[in-house]
Amino acid sequence: MEDDVVRSGSALQPDGGGIVAMTDDSREIAPDEVCILIPTLNEAATIGDVIEGFYDEGYTNVVVIDGDSSDETREIARDHGAEVIVQSGSGKGQAVREALEYITVPYVLMLDGDGTYDPADADRMIEPLSRGYEHVIGNRFADMDDDAMRALNGFGNRVINRAFGFVHGANYEDILSGYRAFTVDSFERLSLDSDGFTIETELAVECVKHGIETTVVPISYSARPEESETNLHPVKDGGTILLALYSLAKTNNPLFYFGSLGVTGIVSGGLIAMYVLWEWIQYQQSHEVIALVSAAAIILGVQLLMFGVLSDMLVTLHREQRRRLERIARDEPEE
Repeated sequence: MEDDVVRSGSALQPDGGGIVAMTDDSREIAPDEVCILIPTLNEAATIGDVIEGFYDEGYTNVVVIDGDSSDETREIARDHGAEVIVQSGSGKGQAVREALEYITVPYVLMLDGDGTYDPADADRMIEPLSRGYEHVIGNRFADMDDDAMRALNGFGNRVINRAFGFVHGANYEDILSGYRAFTVDSFERLSLDSDGFTIETELAVECVKHGIETTVVPISYSARPEESETNLHPVKDGGTILLALYSLAKTNNPLFYFGSLGVTGIVSGGLIAMYVLWEWIQYQQSHEVIALVSAAAIILGVQLLMFGVLSDMLVTLHREQRRRLERIARDEPEE
């Protein structure tokens, strides 16, 4: 499986993989056109080896944006020749958005600094950008070390990926992967608000929402070195990611978002109404207040369902209009 491709915003969205042909005007991307972006927080044990790994692959433009590490991450990164930026805020999402303001080359290869991603996969990640894709996701499950991910983490990742496919209608296989390659131009078209580790989730949703040409490529994923500590908490962070997926559906899939709330209101109101009716039939007891609550829940549910349908129509029209404008812009002759 060389490429499992998903073309966001188009009719070509295979759910099981396959190759989608792009334009033939591809060109080789030079290493000096690529910025290696590494967000870090207390990665002193691994950051030096990660930077040297990219130098060995020919990529010398390395930017480390550090979240005010309490260890020697920044010093080690500078000693290895990387440009180091101390982020003004906190969280990986904020770090990535801030770092992009300093990048002057057209392509970015982003990864964590914990030594789990292999710099040798850099060319594989960058190559689809030369064929017209705008965002590339590295699929960790394609070649993962046996001890690279705990069973709970693996189960949670698969649940989140399936939830993403169901809610947002695209199969990106590994939306939580921290190994990403993208064009600066496509990144600037995204509306990113996440400050924390949910940035990968938001990137995936925004790619679907804005029709960013996205592909998935297999990568290797290694176990985190023993001396490097993780900043993630599987249960808490997994719940936060699922909540983010649902919340982001508000603008990307409003029919699902408002429809699910509406169905919940209708079902809840219906169950309460059945209880009131049962009490009246069996014991001749009336529950006027509860009956009013039931009616209000059903009416609110119906309204939310209708609002979801209308919102979905507006989103669909907006996407069609945007695609028309993009086609006009592409077809317009240069002066």
